[in-house]
Amino acid sequence: MYTKIVYKLRMAVYEEVCVMSDINSKTILIVDDEPAVSQLLTILLASHGYATKVAASGRQALESISPEIDLILLDMVLPDSEGIKICQQLKANSQTRDIPIIIISGNQNKSERIESLYLGAEDYLTKPFEPEELFARMDVVFRHHNVRAMDENFLQHQETICELRRIIDQEAINVFFQPIYNLKTKRLLGLEMLSRPQTSSNMSSPEIFFKNALKYGVYYDVEMIGWRKAIKMAADHFDGRQKLFLNCDPYLVESDRFKTVKDVFYSLGLSCNEVFLEITERSAVTAFDVFYKRLREYRQDGFKIAVDDLGAGYASLESIVEIRPEAVKLDRHIVNGVGSDPYKNSIVKLFVSFCRENSIICVAEGIENKQDFDALVELGVDAGQGYYLCRPTSIVDLSKMNALQL
Repeated sequence: MYTKIVYKLRMAVYEEVCVMSDINSKTILIVDDEPAVSQLLTILLASHGYATKVAASGRQALESISPEIDLILLDMVLPDSEGIKICQQLKANSQTRDIPIIIISGNQNKSERIESLYLGAEDYLTKPFEPEELFARMDVVFRHHNVRAMDENFLQHQETICELRRIIDQEAINVFFQPIYNLKTKRLLGLEMLSRPQTSSNMSSPEIFFKNALKYGVYYDVEMIGWRKAIKMAADHFDGRQKLFLNCDPYLVESDRFKTVKDVFYSLGLSCNEVFLEITERSAVTAFDVFYKRLREYRQDGFKIAVDDLGAGYASLESIVEIRPEAVKLDRHIVNGVGSDPYKNSIVKLFVSFCRENSIICVAEGIENKQDFDALVELGVDAGQGYYLCRPTSIVDLSKMNALQL
């Protein structure tokens, strides 16, 4: 299995590097205090498809730096500074040091040329010069810069790949449970499982972790690690009245491998009837016919379907109509402030009415204070979750969770 994982990871890196090599559009910053020179360079560069920006002084050059600048043509003599000092400032700044610089000077002094290169300038061109020489030198600089950028990018990808492989090999994923309560009875309705990777990298953020898992084609592998752990804990602790909510990306639903996922539940002793597959917005549906067909198949096996983040992302009313979920979760951005915002109050009232008419469980996410909680109860929202009710926990203790203590 891991050989296939490594192959998918390496192919993803290769494809991204290829995309990088296809980027051709460039913006050049011309730094020269002579308008005639700047105008001539602008015309020459435009004739070769380059966009340009012009700065007539060192101060203007520093103010003109932006992420869109791909190369700087820097005159050595400026009215307020020497070009070599501007070069030194740019190369000493972590945000600008990777922008390649070609020094342009009327001075043929070798020591000046050497000093410029030592300070980080990629090339040094003396006036007067032929346009062909300028473009040749620019092409060389771009080639070297692109190779270096791709090497750095590849190393970053390799680090991500190694960390994903480690997490998968060691099953280094912790699972937490967010209780969901019936707001009317204040009794436990179910638990939503949350996966958290054990890592000190930037993938400690679940959003970045799952984004990378999707990007490198190992989403199924990392998701199933968390699912197995959560299903085992639910099988050991549930008493038949609680439901397990599992985040489920459309990518996972569309995958052929998902057909065998019900076997995981049977092998670990949890009935599919106790599970809500919570469709999340990490990626968009790419094959709607396949997606909806699979959902019908899972319902036949006993799974129930919930739609996450209603009112945001991919959770549109159209998707609700097509999926026909047994539960919907109101997005936290609508829930937060519902107790004091008449507009949010009206929106929630509309969703509650829709859910009630169609026998859908309406769940409010992100309840963080008593004012919002009281408003949601008054509006008739069926269930809710959030820090005000109970924080996520790695321990399933139904004796403490079953009754809501406020």
